[in-house]
Amino acid sequence: MTRIIAGTHGGRRIQTPKGDGTRPTSDRVREAMFSSLESELGGFDDLVVLDLFAGSGALGLEALSRGAAAATFVEADARAAAVIKTNLRELGASGTVARAKAERWIEDDAADVFDLVFVDPPYAVTTAVVARLVAAVKESFATPDTLFVVERATRDPFVWPEGIEPLRDKKYGETTVWYGH
Repeated sequence: MTRIIAGTHGGRRIQTPKGDGTRPTSDRVREAMFSSLESELGGFDDLVVLDLFAGSGALGLEALSRGAAAATFVEADARAAAVIKTNLRELGASGTVARAKAERWIEDDAADVFDLVFVDPPYAVTTAVVARLVAAVKESFATPDTLFVVERATRDPFVWPEGIEPLRDKKYGETTVWYGH
């Protein structure tokens, strides 16, 4: 089971989708990621968050627990989207769950401007595809201060698209997290 690390729901367990379709971010990586984000952002109060390829919703739920004002969870898999809705309900948190492929959602459904964007696709999604998605979000739904967090397999280095300033990256064994503006 996965748990929320800190904030109003800290220590609470959340469900994860059954099967091979998702790869939840480990508690260890999430704890380090959010510690880094806390330092970079100064906190999460009032942020609007996008959790693209949301899986269980752990990243967006963690941000909500720490004070984010709103979160949108985009997940193509119906079972995973249902798990996110269950997690939101069980935590008493609110968020928007969009059951859609990331590409389609960006083209057709997205309406908000986001302060913090998590992009954690299955490792099989190529770096080129991930970079195109980040560029599309940057172009349409980001401010100059939007912070992007991309999680990928360490063996598949991520390259930021033009227009995103890399901040840093951190390796956690098989996982690497990239931060950029």
